[in-house]
Amino acid sequence: MQIAEPLRLPCGATLPNRLAKGAMTEGLATPDGVPTPALDTLYRVWSEGGAGMHLTGNVIIDRDHLERPGNVVIDRAPSADMMAALTRWAKAGTVAGNHLWMQISHAGRQTQTLVNKTPKAPSAVQLGLPGGQFGVPVPLTGDEIRDLIQRFVIAASAAKAAGFTGVQIHAAHGYLISQFLSPRANQRTDEWGGSLENRARFLMDTVKAVRAAVGKDFPVSVKLNSADFQKGGFDFEDSLKVARWLEEAGVDLLEISGGSYEQPRMMDLDGMEAVEDQKVAPSTAAREAYFVDFAKAMKAELKTMPLMVTGGFRTRAAMDHALSTGAADVIGLGRPLCGAPNACRDLLNGAADIPRFEKQLHLLPGWLRWLERVNAVRALAGFGVQFWYYAQIWALGQTGQVDLKKSVFAAMREVDARNRQIMAARQG
Repeated sequence: MQIAEPLRLPCGATLPNRLAKGAMTEGLATPDGVPTPALDTLYRVWSEGGAGMHLTGNVIIDRDHLERPGNVVIDRAPSADMMAALTRWAKAGTVAGNHLWMQISHAGRQTQTLVNKTPKAPSAVQLGLPGGQFGVPVPLTGDEIRDLIQRFVIAASAAKAAGFTGVQIHAAHGYLISQFLSPRANQRTDEWGGSLENRARFLMDTVKAVRAAVGKDFPVSVKLNSADFQKGGFDFEDSLKVARWLEEAGVDLLEISGGSYEQPRMMDLDGMEAVEDQKVAPSTAAREAYFVDFAKAMKAELKTMPLMVTGGFRTRAAMDHALSTGAADVIGLGRPLCGAPNACRDLLNGAADIPRFEKQLHLLPGWLRWLERVNAVRALAGFGVQFWYYAQIWALGQTGQVDLKKSVFAAMREVDARNRQIMAARQG
């Protein structure tokens, strides 16, 4: 099995190849959450870059719970102007005949205080992070939970009507549905908490409602943590059980990821040495792909649901190996496509690997880089790297070209300024 092979999904849709652009937050919507022309430009570039399927960044179902300023928001029946903007976005993102799936999400307690000082969540369990960036959450009522399920339906229905070719329900990375799955974040004693079956109820009811709304022929995907990588959190055994339930519910593609803001394995994946034992092979630490072993162990327990693995792939050999050994059915690529948007096309045309950007991603000049080993500096450098990729997304959206000469410090200043500008306009 090779990256160029098509994949037929359980719903009957076919992906033209096994490469996918993973979801990455764009921050390119208006302060009111409407897609801008910059999103059209960005996704047209990515569409022409060769991947068979593209996932959008978080499209938020509650404007008071943004993942970041500049998110697209669909939390009510879209206006005519909103539908026109969504339709332009979908058309631009599918010009090369690829799929474009909308990732729909709710940040829950991972909503920054500049957006909402008292976000809603399963329980009043605050993120264990310093700095006061995240407030103490307010527990959702049962009626509010049921309303949010309907908002997922509204967003999925709008995506289909606008011309997106699928949707992904975000149940990973510590966002709201992931919070419900975690016994650390979900301390409820009602039907939405306690047992795994109850903690998964929000996800499963959302999948069921979305499927009923979009029909049996429209791809419905889920992004799920292999584990939270925190003691007492959602672990691999939990993930495996939920995966079986999702397969039974008719999910067309399950993307395997891991971590949250408290344990950001999806962003800072320099190895797995600090992660507690999750009862899978340890070889992930020595290979490119961070979640391959989790996916391989999960695949052995599933029958028909394809798996997508995102994180760390840099060579075609590793991608083909993951596909041929059955560890994955789809290979997800994220950050590399910010700096090299044509990387998938190059791989399909025979390239052995994809570009790396280590030279651009240092916070400090060479003679001071030993300081990047200090925890506080390392944390700042990690955010700087993240913002550098944000800056590339911004550049692609504005000009269709990357800006690889941008420094990490310049990217941090620019992204922060844009975030504040968006929030000021939103609140004004």
